[in-house]
Amino acid sequence: MTASGGIGFRIFRDIQRVSPDLVDAFRGKASSNVADAMGRFHFMDPGVVQRTGISLCGVAVTVSARPGDNLMVHKALEVAAPGDVVVVTTNGNTTSAVFGELMCRSASAAGLGGIVVDGAIRDVDALREIGFPAFSRTVSPGGCDKDGPGEINIPIACGNTAVMPGDLLIGDEDGVVVVPREDAAEVLERVRALEAREVERVAAIADGALFKPEIDEALKAKGVLE
Repeated sequence: MTASGGIGFRIFRDIQRVSPDLVDAFRGKASSNVADAMGRFHFMDPGVVQRTGISLCGVAVTVSARPGDNLMVHKALEVAAPGDVVVVTTNGNTTSAVFGELMCRSASAAGLGGIVVDGAIRDVDALREIGFPAFSRTVSPGGCDKDGPGEINIPIACGNTAVMPGDLLIGDEDGVVVVPREDAAEVLERVRALEAREVERVAAIADGALFKPEIDEALKAKGVLE
């Protein structure tokens, strides 16, 4: 990828992305099912919380921001394409909000798909009124400088999981999962198979099979039951 700027203060634009068809196919999938389909990996820690009650599903545009600065978050809102999710690491800052109402109005007007911040956001009531998907580690009234440095579309850690530019993010009330771009098609197949098994299990419960026999089998194998 070509970049404008230099290491530590640069912007990559021409990222590889999960295809639009795959993004649409994941829309509405439960984050828990997607995490299970990836071996129970690739989910953000529970400190990253849904703030507006609105789910998200979109391709990641990543930002590494200097603590207490949101210059590159502003630019990422412009770099991102409609439907994209801006994913931000604040490199440990949890008191300086990098996203608020005015930025949200720009992001919403540009058709972006949401924001995830490992750090603080603010103006949550306004974000909820606008109807914008927003996840963050904290909420704080404090603001930011706009000096940089920072980088857009580099590998980052958000919520203690790796996020690459172009990966797929699914976020709902349970949290946020990250589907690596190159694995998205396989993960979708696994999610669909898992959903089919869940349908069968719901039907079995309705028919009176309340408890799974393999639980006792596992306990016998461990010597707990005879």
